[in-house]
Amino acid sequence: MQTLDIIDNSILRILYVCRLLSLEPHDSLADKIYDEKLLNERIESLTKKDLISKDLRLTDKGREYLKIVLTGGVFDIIHPGHIYTLRSAKALGDILIVIIARDSTAIKSKGKKPIHDENTRCELVNSLRFVDAAILGREGDIFKTVEYVRPNIIALGYDQIHEERFIAEECKKRGLNINVVRLDSPLPDLKSTKIKEVLGKSIYNF
Repeated sequence: MQTLDIIDNSILRILYVCRLLSLEPHDSLADKIYDEKLLNERIESLTKKDLISKDLRLTDKGREYLKIVLTGGVFDIIHPGHIYTLRSAKALGDILIVIIARDSTAIKSKGKKPIHDENTRCELVNSLRFVDAAILGREGDIFKTVEYVRPNIIALGYDQIHEERFIAEECKKRGLNINVVRLDSPLPDLKSTKIKEVLGKSIYNF
């Protein structure tokens, strides 16, 4: 498979994210590629190569040119450990999709309600420049979200409880051949829970 240049790869990435977020592709493409003539030429070329359809959707062939990385978490208080993890995840592929835990899921796993609600947490992660898209997870079966994103790689945080082998096997049951990796951290002791504890004590002492 031939590699694509930066512009063509950018078009495919934009179209993938637009489909994921149900956005209008024309507007998103125009925001990134200002030369309308060049954009139209590239779209025509990619359509002839059967990498995108006439209605600006990725074809199966076009999807093969992208390496999608999926990671997730609560992200209640974003700290340097999160930044390192997300940047490391993005380095594994072309597109980084971050799944934000719903409030109900966070309460179930953490035993308490997050400081920020799910929409705020999603907006905060979306604001990070190396995150291509942050979306809310689906409640109940986490693999429903995986099926929706269909990533090439699932990147687990160093302290997440999920087991690589279990996730890989569950993905295979759903017809998904996904590489599951475990990320490390230069700051393993820096966690949102500890930050909250320190903040809580500071507020109390104040």
